[in-house]
Amino acid sequence: MSSIKDLNLASKGAEEINWAARQMQVLEEISNEFALSKPLDGLNIGACMHVTKETANLMMTLKTAGAKVALCASNPLSTNDSVAAYLAENDIEVHAIRGVSNDEFFKHLNLVLDTNPDITMDDGADLVTLLHTDRSDISVLGSMEETTTGVIRLKSMEKNDKLRFPVVAVNDSDTKHLFDNRFGTGQSSMDGVVRATDMLIAGLNVVVFGFGDCGKGVAERAYGMGAKVTVVEPDSVRALEALMHGYEVKNSLEASKIADVIITVTGNKHVLDTQHFDVMKSGVVLANAGHFDVEINLVELKNQSSEVNRVRDHVESYMYKDKEVLVLGEGRLVNLTVATGHPASVMDMSFANQALAAEWIKENYKNLESKVYTLPKSVDQKIAATKLKLMGGQLEILSDDQLNYLDSWEFGTS
Repeated sequence: MSSIKDLNLASKGAEEINWAARQMQVLEEISNEFALSKPLDGLNIGACMHVTKETANLMMTLKTAGAKVALCASNPLSTNDSVAAYLAENDIEVHAIRGVSNDEFFKHLNLVLDTNPDITMDDGADLVTLLHTDRSDISVLGSMEETTTGVIRLKSMEKNDKLRFPVVAVNDSDTKHLFDNRFGTGQSSMDGVVRATDMLIAGLNVVVFGFGDCGKGVAERAYGMGAKVTVVEPDSVRALEALMHGYEVKNSLEASKIADVIITVTGNKHVLDTQHFDVMKSGVVLANAGHFDVEINLVELKNQSSEVNRVRDHVESYMYKDKEVLVLGEGRLVNLTVATGHPASVMDMSFANQALAAEWIKENYKNLESKVYTLPKSVDQKIAATKLKLMGGQLEILSDDQLNYLDSWEFGTS
């Protein structure tokens, strides 16, 4: 029994899902293969992911592969209610309603685990965490993780010998993090900022906290829109890379002083805190593109503000001491709370990895340890080659002589 807003929204959901499917041809090819081979026949799959039109196409692919699927949202504000309705109408158990409370959010997580999944899919490791705490009685073959934040949590569990089953770090596949994280997060995060504020980005001081794959994408898109970009980064190699891209590189306090817009993409907590609020300009806009809503210390911001008002959809004004601080999307993922998330074309590769990871776990779980794994390189190459062809690109084919040269050590200067 699904927990959704309104089943009557299903027809609208069908429109959106079909539109996304036009740009998800790699996943479509995998779905066509799965329709014949049924690699997940008889398995229960429990997923905690953003309930978007792109995710819906993945869920339908898993169903086509023979799995019985249950899905809940990985963020209270990322759910598309019409998509949830469509999936529920098509025999996929869904527990997701946009704007649910934290209590309802965790209730939905547990309802998915009540289906006793054989394989789980996570977007932030919330299901895996429950499987190691309150629901440790459930045994699974393995799991997949979609995000950098989730992989960090999982690798910590492995390091401390706490991980109970194998997990595929889908985020670590090249066809995921080099594209979804960089191009998807970059475009969709800036889309969210613009939708929420209607600001002209050109000429603004945009500060990006974090210069991993996601931060690089945000910085690139902001720079491409005419912003003066400053990067805050604790890793010296990444900081140097940002400098050589032409961005200013400053510590968090100095960057906060000049910012018109700050976008956090770190995966860490309280990277914006009271010492930063104290030095910000009045009217500064704060947005978060990291997975959890802990990057901005909203508790302290609220505690020290004399007034908090919703000034327009997805924009809250905090009167902090003698200035106004504007927060977008309640500090949650700005690209999903305000905008519609990553474009379908880039999610095509990410979800192709998810689908193939489920098949890989099914085929290999007996030989896997309780560790974090990356999919074989051959899977990356297959997905990339298929996407390249669909986008009109061509691969160079090396001759046997060239392949022999690259595979040998005897040749050198002649």
